[in-house]
Amino acid sequence: MKTTNLQLKTLPAALLAVLCSVPLLAQSETPDTAAAAAAAADADKGAPEKVLVTGSRIPRATLEGPSAVTVITNADLTKQGYKNVFDALTNLNQNSGFVQGEDFGNTFTPSATTISLRGMGPNHTLVLLNGRRLADFPIAYGGTVNFTNLANIPSAIVDRIEILTGGASAIYGSDAIAGVVNVILKRQAEGFDVNLKLGGLSRGGGANRRLQFTGGHSEGALNTLFAIELSDRDPLWSRDRDFMATRPSATPTVILGRRDVKTKNYLDLGDACSQLGDLYYGSVVKTPAKGGSNCTSQNVGPTWWTTQTGNRSKNAFGSATYALNDNHTLFADVLLGGNDTYNNTRGPSWTSASTNGSYFLNQNTGAYEAWNKYIAPEEIGGANRYNRNWTDKAFSVSLGSRGHITGTSWDYEASYSGSLYRSRSQTPRALANIDSFFLGPKLGVDKSGVSIYAPDQARLTKRLTPAEFDTITGLSIAKDESWTNTLSVTANGEVWQLPAGPLRVATVAEVGRQGFSNTPDLAGNDGIYNSTSKVDITAGTRNRYALGAEVSVPLLKQLTATLAGRYDRYSFAGRNDGKFTYNTGLEFRPAEQLLLRGNYATSFRAPDMNYIYKARGTGYYSSSTDYLRCAQAGQELDKCEYANRSPGFDYVQIGSKELKSERGTSYGAGVVWSPSTSFDVSLDYYNIKIDDQVTNLSSDALLRDEARCGTGKLDPKSPTCLDVYSRITRNPATALNKPNEVNSIRVNPINAAHESTSGIDLAAKYALRTASLGNFLWNASYSKVLTKRSRQFAGDELEDELNSMDSTDWRDKGKLSVSWNIGDWSSTLAASYYGKIPQSNGKGYLTPTTLLNGSVVYQLNKRTTLSLVVNNLLNRVKHDTTGGWPYYPIGSYSPAGRAGWVELNYHFGS
Repeated sequence: MKTTNLQLKTLPAALLAVLCSVPLLAQSETPDTAAAAAAAADADKGAPEKVLVTGSRIPRATLEGPSAVTVITNADLTKQGYKNVFDALTNLNQNSGFVQGEDFGNTFTPSATTISLRGMGPNHTLVLLNGRRLADFPIAYGGTVNFTNLANIPSAIVDRIEILTGGASAIYGSDAIAGVVNVILKRQAEGFDVNLKLGGLSRGGGANRRLQFTGGHSEGALNTLFAIELSDRDPLWSRDRDFMATRPSATPTVILGRRDVKTKNYLDLGDACSQLGDLYYGSVVKTPAKGGSNCTSQNVGPTWWTTQTGNRSKNAFGSATYALNDNHTLFADVLLGGNDTYNNTRGPSWTSASTNGSYFLNQNTGAYEAWNKYIAPEEIGGANRYNRNWTDKAFSVSLGSRGHITGTSWDYEASYSGSLYRSRSQTPRALANIDSFFLGPKLGVDKSGVSIYAPDQARLTKRLTPAEFDTITGLSIAKDESWTNTLSVTANGEVWQLPAGPLRVATVAEVGRQGFSNTPDLAGNDGIYNSTSKVDITAGTRNRYALGAEVSVPLLKQLTATLAGRYDRYSFAGRNDGKFTYNTGLEFRPAEQLLLRGNYATSFRAPDMNYIYKARGTGYYSSSTDYLRCAQAGQELDKCEYANRSPGFDYVQIGSKELKSERGTSYGAGVVWSPSTSFDVSLDYYNIKIDDQVTNLSSDALLRDEARCGTGKLDPKSPTCLDVYSRITRNPATALNKPNEVNSIRVNPINAAHESTSGIDLAAKYALRTASLGNFLWNASYSKVLTKRSRQFAGDELEDELNSMDSTDWRDKGKLSVSWNIGDWSSTLAASYYGKIPQSNGKGYLTPTTLLNGSVVYQLNKRTTLSLVVNNLLNRVKHDTTGGWPYYPIGSYSPAGRAGWVELNYHFGS
């Protein structure tokens, strides 16, 4: 890897040199496939083929319609430097919302990837594969809402990705409030392709490898297509980046401490700290503390934290069609995915009698004491020994028949689609014997029920061996599953001829059933682990039925109206919930080059199954920040002793079967101007609103609100503050141990919230073909959020999230790229602009940032292509020290720095 990293350091200069020297290297101009296709399209003056575009079930001849649709092609994945489907989607301008990514660390779903279109949350974007639903990821995002994982789609078989933003429930049903992502796979290929990609990071870590094998064949009436993708990626640890390898400005972590809980004095540990000085990479020191000393380190957090998960994936896709005759074709698609993911967010630690007040009566001293120890990686055989691991398996199948109804203008499709997702997680946990390991046998309890021990301090201060660690640590296994099945019949055709053209109609009927189950490690209920938390299996199913229709009416030659309506009915938990939604659209073309468009839609989201069926569960967060105590102590977050405490606070969570569907509305208007086939520009306005939104605040949001209520930033008598006070309980100020500390946080869902947003999207494209300098293509796009408001409860005032210093959503994003094709060479230079977001401490903004990606592709011969891709050419890493370690804006920017890879593709068999 060292060699790879050294080479990567020289890639930007080399790549820029190649970008500038392409014309000199090329001997003759040979237009690439895309350019040739475009030229052929220009020459073809016949009637264009009609295709389905996301957002409608009526085929159309043009991409542009009453609603804007963004398209990412397979070629864009390489040219723009996208590593996979998720990478392409997360870089969309319209993906303005903050989500908990793999570097967020302490999440419920670090093995999954998702997006938040328009900042409305991952549960309000519908994700489709070839127009069909996939099973939800079986573990709820943030422990609350269901979403679709984007990690299991092999990029080699992707034809294009279409993104519609705005409501589309009248076409697709539930979930399509903020938008729809439709990943459309290739349907045909001749011959075979082998693709090998190797890459890494110039600053170290994160080496990655990928092998793809794709192919297809047509023989008579049978057409087949397949793809196999194997990939492997190393993790990126905090210690791999100098700027976050230590925490010099933060309060050091007490890795070894002994404290009298009544006097709050630390007891002296002798020379234990010097004996353990080599732990945590030689950072352990003796630190004076009240009444004595303890052993501390600045490296505890960085030692155990992965900012990029390690991953090994295996994905396969197979497709076949068989033409029964000219009018009817059978089809079948199968997608298999497997992912092994691992990360690390905190190391093993122990606090004495943690299941009984976290302190004990020391019979040797007669004092109530609290002992604690953070176990170092050197004691257990390395940090990887304490990784969390996920094994995910996904399966999707669709089969049916499509074709033309003889003697009519109608086409049809009847299909079954099914999707299954299974996830198995393994988490290291302390066993119930850990107290006796460090304290010796329990001698009983005092009159208050406090445990009594007669411990030997040497057991606390001794260096552990990996074998000893294995005796006090087990592996907790949880199994989660989700599935969905759908029967669907669709048809579209012309009903009658109007003066301005044919009236087209599409209909759909669907029957579906879906379910999930979360099976935690029930061994914890039997006292196997060092925990008193009880867990239960959570599971549920629901049925759904839908009927819908869509019409396209040419009112005039220049004016077309569309209208769609759909009724969805859900049955779950002994009750029914039905919702009718509709949308309308207008397309006005006063001239051939000009399109004026507008749309209005209603939408809905059926209650998340996790919200409905969640059994009463208790647990603890991996880390928590007590914002109220930081504020009361007058301490900034980066220096606050109550920030990023690990392990975090306990929580109590329960579901509700009385939830109703969320209601959404959206409208938009836009203009598209295409004066020629080589230039077009568009401007669109959008407005999206959600009412009756199910709210189940994250613990971090609750703790932030508590601080705002407690410091007068919010009215303490407001509905939000009263609700926060009812959810967060604290230890009494007179408690012997941990006074005023959060005891538990209660979270449960209700229909109460409101959220709305509006903004604009601007896009332009210009293509230039020359006789001697090759072909050029410029693409520019920009999205700006104009308003973003939310309200937690009906009695609350609307909050201005756009100007809130608590919101880390993007205010604006943009892209600019230029592609150059000449002879056997093609190259792309792309710039991504990210607008301002608040600093971690909320006292200012981080400046906007622009990142550059570059790619060069060379056609070695007609079968072999070599590509060089570099992301973040200038090796920029955004820093933010205002919130303390890890000193960069988690979830908004990557700490990886420059990334690059070499890709070789070989085609044969045709």
